[in-house]
Amino acid sequence: MSGPSDSKEFAAPDSGAAPAGAGVLASRPALGEVATLFARLGATSFGGPAAHIALMHQEVVVRRRWMGEQEFLDLVGATNLIPGPNSTEMAIHIGYRRAGWPGLVVAGACFIVPAVIVVLALAWSYVRFRSLPDAAAVLYGVKPVILAVVAQALWGLGRTAVRGPLTAAVGAAALVLYLRGTHELALLALGGLTVAAARKAWRGLPLAAGVPVAWPAAGAAATAFSLDRLALVFFKVGSVLYGSGYVLLAFLRADLVVRLGWLTDRQLLDAVAAGQVTPGPVFTTATFVGYLLGGLPGALVATGAIFLPAFVFVALSHPLIPRLRGSETAGAVLDGVNAVSLALMAGVSWQLARAAVVDLPTALLAAAALLLCARVNSAWLVAGGGLAGWVIRSLAR
Repeated sequence: MSGPSDSKEFAAPDSGAAPAGAGVLASRPALGEVATLFARLGATSFGGPAAHIALMHQEVVVRRRWMGEQEFLDLVGATNLIPGPNSTEMAIHIGYRRAGWPGLVVAGACFIVPAVIVVLALAWSYVRFRSLPDAAAVLYGVKPVILAVVAQALWGLGRTAVRGPLTAAVGAAALVLYLRGTHELALLALGGLTVAAARKAWRGLPLAAGVPVAWPAAGAAATAFSLDRLALVFFKVGSVLYGSGYVLLAFLRADLVVRLGWLTDRQLLDAVAAGQVTPGPVFTTATFVGYLLGGLPGALVATGAIFLPAFVFVALSHPLIPRLRGSETAGAVLDGVNAVSLALMAGVSWQLARAAVVDLPTALLAAAALLLCARVNSAWLVAGGGLAGWVIRSLAR
């Protein structure tokens, strides 16, 4: 869903890079370089997966010459074929390529941990002070800005995901079915299989005999909280989520708001705001949610559960990248999954807008943020929304 910058410069791979699978043979200097680079990127990279990957391209291809343009593009393609957070998986791939198995673990951890620490601090502050007027005022302004950022991402990703009438139709159908309560996992599977089967049929091959049955959404009765169930929810999300970190909203709302009744829409938006305003992966929203529901143990469980599949998928897929790159079937399935992911983003944005745009000032904030999204870093927009919310509420007292 996201890609590197458009630089045409080709940089030859560094001959000293440790090959994937080098494992314990990875040199200490290479491992130290990986740790230093991704700790800095994790602490400073705002703007979402596309921005993160562009920064990685600048660092590992243009500046450090750890790999060439084509190899970097192959890694980007591989992250789009597996579930999970794209920019985190790119960090893990690069670490694996540079320093073997130790690099795989170190790169991913160093990219994730800085954001987790910041989000933990925000979660503690939210739990401790959310009843204060100033905290409520900041969140009042941040929520509509978050929706505008999601809408901008939706527009940008749509130009990649919608590749013709077939994917457009699949996306539109998925949006209708999602708003009528169809389970998001069934929609992802159905979308991918539909596009793959249709393209095979157009090439003269037999069309698939059947399609999966959609799962209806469960009721909204509250379920008792437990760390085991929390881990399962986030492990499932990390294992099946395609498209973008913003699709996380659809999964979390379906599980934590609708099915389990552990969160409200407003609390979910607060958690997403925390993940958006901080550097690093948007998936650290899981850290915030886990802290709200289960304190520090809940935060650690949710964070570990949602990111663990990314490490596993990268380790399994890295040796297969040359084959995946040339697979027509994998590309067709991915196109269908991307179209459905786009529909899920649109559907959840519509649902959450009712909790964020509650009056004229919030509507104006959302509109202004939408106009500025293409020109201003999303972190600055969120900060500006928080300041505007504080000012508006202060003047209204």
